[in-house]
Amino acid sequence: MSDTRHMARAIALATAQQGRTVPNPPVGCVIVRDGVVIAEAATGDGGRPHAEEAALAQLDNRAEGATAYVTLEPCGARSHGGLSCSQRLVEAGVRRVVFACHDPSPYAAHLGIARMSEAGLTVETGVMAEEAATLIADFVNNLPVKP
Repeated sequence: MSDTRHMARAIALATAQQGRTVPNPPVGCVIVRDGVVIAEAATGDGGRPHAEEAALAQLDNRAEGATAYVTLEPCGARSHGGLSCSQRLVEAGVRRVVFACHDPSPYAAHLGIARMSEAGLTVETGVMAEEAATLIADFVNNLPVKP
């Protein structure tokens, strides 16, 4: 199945960044249109840019009708107040987002899903979730408790 193939590539991209993205988890993103990969990226060193942000930048932030495969739920809020990845995907014209794991952050969890769904994107989760969960284990163990 192509969803699994593209998610496996996103996981490989994130795996290559393991240990280099602190304080953020390593995330991979593959953007596909008409069955062809048109962009791919992983979270940058030190946690910036986020994977979706870097992949969309390769497309001048235009991805009309594409599907984004992301190893972690696209963020719904950014600590620095910039555009979240979920907002970037909406504005870029992505039509479908497939992600492996939910964002465990108490500050951002599920905000991205709500934003993308409200904008009319198809949002699917769980593809290769177990494999992707190993990538965020350290991040999950170090999350702050929301007051």
